[in-house]
Amino acid sequence: MPLKSKQPRIEPLSPPYDEEAGAALELLGHAPIQLFRVWARRPELARSIAGWGSYYFSRRSALTLRQRELVIDRTTALCGADYEWAVHIAGFAEKAGLDAAQLGSLATGKPADDCWDATDRAVLEAVDELHATFDLSDETWANLAAVADEDAALELVLICGWYHAISFAVRALRLPPEPGTESIAALVGTEKEGAGPDKRAHSPENSATRQRENTATAASHTERVDVRSRIQC
Repeated sequence: MPLKSKQPRIEPLSPPYDEEAGAALELLGHAPIQLFRVWARRPELARSIAGWGSYYFSRRSALTLRQRELVIDRTTALCGADYEWAVHIAGFAEKAGLDAAQLGSLATGKPADDCWDATDRAVLEAVDELHATFDLSDETWANLAAVADEDAALELVLICGWYHAISFAVRALRLPPEPGTESIAALVGTEKEGAGPDKRAHSPENSATRQRENTATAASHTERVDVRSRIQC
């Protein structure tokens, strides 16, 4: 296993930005986070990503805000993508109406946990099945379409896939946490001094097992920095 650097593998841009990079960052959001500033090293890449983000973060999306965040939070947790998980919890957990028990379940629990209603559970079961099998069974698709309709089901598949890509990127880039955000382990009260989340839980061979385990309860969520105005992905 390669050693994990404490520094990003690709240094994010720092201000002052040139005109092209600055314009691309404006599309991604005000006061851009590190990931956006890595993308902006190639403004054409940043602009293309911003176009997709501007759709699924808008009211034009077939998914509700809560459904979108359930997909993103669960996917990034399953992938062990602390950076992206923390950005979304800080920016959207309260707006999505996610309580402490639900955050703990998203991080380390399973869709069958008592904190979820039938609609949330159908969304989470689809996310877990996509992560574990790269497909949806007829039953899972039918359950999802019944609570979210077919257009929303399609968007869920796309967003789940996109946040696998985002998770790969933030992990491979070794991005440190954004100020004011918390890791998955810190949020659920399982972080030990000098140690991060158990990355074995996010390995391919353990993904399905991890989904069946509910090994922690949620700790109270501490005050979060408001990053909502700077997230488009």
